[in-house]
Amino acid sequence: MTSWITRRPDRLDDDQAQQLKQILTRCPALDRTAEHVGGFAELMNDRRGRELGQWIEREQADDVPALHGFVTGLGRDLDAVVAGLSLRYSSGAVEGHNNKVKMIKRQMFGRANFDLLRKRILLAA
Repeated sequence: MTSWITRRPDRLDDDQAQQLKQILTRCPALDRTAEHVGGFAELMNDRRGRELGQWIEREQADDVPALHGFVTGLGRDLDAVVAGLSLRYSSGAVEGHNNKVKMIKRQMFGRANFDLLRKRILLAA
């Protein structure tokens, strides 16, 4: 059911949309949470990072406990989050390569020397 809340409404089939509507009707707190999650998703998809402060204010005014930790984390590095939601540039590819190298290092720990590790990393790239 969590994926129903985080998925775009137009990507739910009729049965899922109906069930989600019934669940959200029965639980007002979950309904408010779903609204805020949808609002944040729109900010991300439309790259409207400048509106993040307004979204945070609305969430804090509505006092949704499930999102307090998330909003606190956003506030810790607000400038970087706004830049990430606004700019079209991303370090995602670099992070992906770093994760791949770390995975290979973990797999080979204590099993081979540096030369083999180097070859595996270069072949994976």
